[in-house]
Amino acid sequence: MKTKLLISIVGPTAIGKTALSIKLAQTFCAEILSADSRQFYKEIPIGTAAPSTKELAAAPHHFIHNRSIEEDYSVGDYEREAIEKLDKLFEDHELLVLVGGSGLYIKSLIEGLDNFPEIDQEIREQLNDRLLNEGLEPLKTQLEQLDPEYYNKIDHNNPHRVIRALEVCIGSGKTFSSFLNQPKPTRDFKTISIGLSAPREEIYECINQRVDIMMDEGLLEEAQELYPKRRLNALNTVGYKELFSFFEGRIDLETAVEEIKMNSRRYAKRQLTWFRKNEETTWFNYKTPFSEIENFIKSEIQEKYM
Repeated sequence: MKTKLLISIVGPTAIGKTALSIKLAQTFCAEILSADSRQFYKEIPIGTAAPSTKELAAAPHHFIHNRSIEEDYSVGDYEREAIEKLDKLFEDHELLVLVGGSGLYIKSLIEGLDNFPEIDQEIREQLNDRLLNEGLEPLKTQLEQLDPEYYNKIDHNNPHRVIRALEVCIGSGKTFSSFLNQPKPTRDFKTISIGLSAPREEIYECINQRVDIMMDEGLLEEAQELYPKRRLNALNTVGYKELFSFFEGRIDLETAVEEIKMNSRRYAKRQLTWFRKNEETTWFNYKTPFSEIENFIKSEIQEKYM
């Protein structure tokens, strides 16, 4: 095989992507790049279900615990650094594995991002302050006024997306939509996309079990330690914001845990909606024997890339 090949593993949270990626890396003597935007941060291993020490030792991993929650790190930063890492790894490997649940980060690496202008950091800070003090609704209203086209496309409950679009609108004086769908850079590797899924009830049960395991492993203590830094963008995410509400006395602990499960289930639903848009992805039930997935990949390589 002379073609540089990237095996991309996608699917909803808690479905078993990490375990599959490690088996594939071991089988194909490959290394793993993470595309999970929360697992970059070293201070939040429990709440992000990052690979364990044992899992990290089972195969070489990249982009796990490589950043601090104190740092601003965008999908554009990831695209640039991940492409540099791929180029270097492909010097010694013909096949690499990409795994994660952050659709935009996967898309950035495989297809490239739209080219946006540099925006003054102060604008983002002001918008984050408004989010904290006023809530999301006023920001959504402003985005609807400035860029109704993009407003009608996005998940309105995702503050990261709302703030990102607003900062571009405010900083550039143009709509966020106007920067979309420009010509993308070409990639010098091919991709085989593998999706893991399950009936909805089983996905939800996997999520519920994972949250219970996180709590047993010390998620409450992890969140308590991070509470003084709750305003950081990296902590405005499922698993932490619910426990922060508990610390502030707005809900009890049982309710916080149930909300973590509920919001994780909603996130999984959004993930599947995103990933199913890619018609090139071949889907497998999460209980599919590894040998079946391995044989599929080998047959794809044999037919298309040998």
